[in-house]
Amino acid sequence: MRSPVPVPVPVPGRRDEGQVTVEFLGMTPLILLTLVLMWQFVLLGYTFTLAGNAADEAVRAGTAVPEGERQGACEEAGLDKLPDAWGGEVECATSGGYVTADVTLHVPVLFPGSIGFPFDVRGHAGAVEEVKD
Repeated sequence: MRSPVPVPVPVPGRRDEGQVTVEFLGMTPLILLTLVLMWQFVLLGYTFTLAGNAADEAVRAGTAVPEGERQGACEEAGLDKLPDAWGGEVECATSGGYVTADVTLHVPVLFPGSIGFPFDVRGHAGAVEEVKD
């Protein structure tokens, strides 16, 4: 009895042993590009986390000191725990007994400490001014 599906007969002199290698080499640039983009998104997310935490630390320090010393205390506390590769600025303000801190950080490209994107990440925090007796 004959098989309903013909079975391919190997052709002499024709091999496909390197096919997987060729396909992998063709996909390698796409795989590398995907990994680089994922890493860049991780750095962007980490920068947002750092900016929010730095703003929280800055406003916490700013509420505990008199208004004349507030900017210095805010800036010192906001930049204190940042890794060296992330540069940034801290601005503190007081309005109606409410202290706010705005932190601006530069987003690095691929390697922290190297060049940065032309846009910045901002973190904002606020707290009620502590009453001193």
